[in-house]
Amino acid sequence: MRATFERELLQQQEQLLAMGSVVAENLTKAVTVLLQANHAQARQLIQMDEWVNEQRINILMGCLAIIATQQPTGRDMRFLAAIMEIAGELERIHDYVKGIGRISLIVGTRRLPDFLTYILPQMAEKSADMLERTMDAFVRRDGALARTIPQEDDFVDDLFKQSHRDFATFIMADPEQIEWANYLQWATHNLERSADRVTNVCEWVVYLVTGEYKEMDAETSLEALPA
Repeated sequence: MRATFERELLQQQEQLLAMGSVVAENLTKAVTVLLQANHAQARQLIQMDEWVNEQRINILMGCLAIIATQQPTGRDMRFLAAIMEIAGELERIHDYVKGIGRISLIVGTRRLPDFLTYILPQMAEKSADMLERTMDAFVRRDGALARTIPQEDDFVDDLFKQSHRDFATFIMADPEQIEWANYLQWATHNLERSADRVTNVCEWVVYLVTGEYKEMDAETSLEALPA
């Protein structure tokens, strides 16, 4: 019975890791699509969101079936709770990916402002890297690693703030571009929110390891580190 139970738990973990891998990959792909005005791939990203949504539902239903049939307690129950919550966060991150795909279709083939050609890739790469290492922390049950990652969100936040200043300068120089620029600003917003969602995933990894759920940000994650 325990061997069957372990296989069922492992299956849910594998599904979650596959979902996380796709979401992390698509974070950086979405920016490439936007910068290159690749509308065919933008549509693929939008369609891919249906698969991500299906994975979340499959994971949720699988976990609920395990709870109903196996009645897990303690660490096993924490594991299932963490998986369900993390799947939800991954689904929301991919909503932001889908949003960037839609923005790409809306803004067309015009050349993006120069400042976005370095701000957007840096935001996407950092967010994807944070997510990949958070999923690694989940697999290894590494609460210490999960506590260090939220502080890196400051890097994404700083780029987001810089983009606001650059957009303001851009619009002042050519006010007729405000609507077009507003759509592009949403792309930076989506990446900033994606990094925030990674922090939420870190919270559930720490919960899995310690049994204690606590909201984290850059400051609180630093407080958890040794002096």
